[in-house]
Amino acid sequence: MRTRRVCCLVLLLLTQTHTVAAGPWARETGKTFLSLSVEQDREDDRYTSLYAEYGLSPRHTVGLELGHADQDETSALLWFQRVLDNGQGPDRVSVASGIGAIRRDGQTVPVGQISAHWGRGFDRFAGGGWMTVDTRIKVAGEMRTEWQAPGVSVSYLTPETSAKADLTLGLKPRAAIMLITQLRLEQRKDSGFSAKLAGSVVQDIAGPAKVELGVIAPVSGDGEPALKIGSWLEF
Repeated sequence: MRTRRVCCLVLLLLTQTHTVAAGPWARETGKTFLSLSVEQDREDDRYTSLYAEYGLSPRHTVGLELGHADQDETSALLWFQRVLDNGQGPDRVSVASGIGAIRRDGQTVPVGQISAHWGRGFDRFAGGGWMTVDTRIKVAGEMRTEWQAPGVSVSYLTPETSAKADLTLGLKPRAAIMLITQLRLEQRKDSGFSAKLAGSVVQDIAGPAKVELGVIAPVSGDGEPALKIGSWLEF
């Protein structure tokens, strides 16, 4: 059971998905977005994350993701996003790349990520809505040790690759509230395919601040049901 918990926490750390991500839309130039969230499953395993975006230009956004799990797992990822479309028409497309590191079991290993994003907004409801598809490939270094002779060992990094796709639908039934549903799909070498369904409500509370409450349910593969609480801040 302990091994399973550690695997689930590492999975969360490596995939780092959030409904607050910009997707294909660039952050407005000079504007900042911050989100702090906590996810906890029914076995009391907890994952805390900090997400930040800053708009560099009309087509470029830089972001930072930090994460920490109860089992002393910590991650950091810095990424750069570029919008590919010209802003005309209903579709928005962007690509991004990032570098970072994961520290676990007393060791720090590098992480690299590339991603592609598509989105479309619509106004069939009172406050409008949006849909996005976000795909990511992440490569993390895994430290391996081979014993070549008694007392003689060689340590080296090998790539650990994961692929992920998030399908998100967001609705604004009123100006001060958002309803977000997300299907999270992932393929990993060590744990195979997994799918999770996440839903959350985001409510304005004061000025630029919002609060998010949600649930995450495993549909296929490893994982436990979890609750999520978070705060958003835009300025």
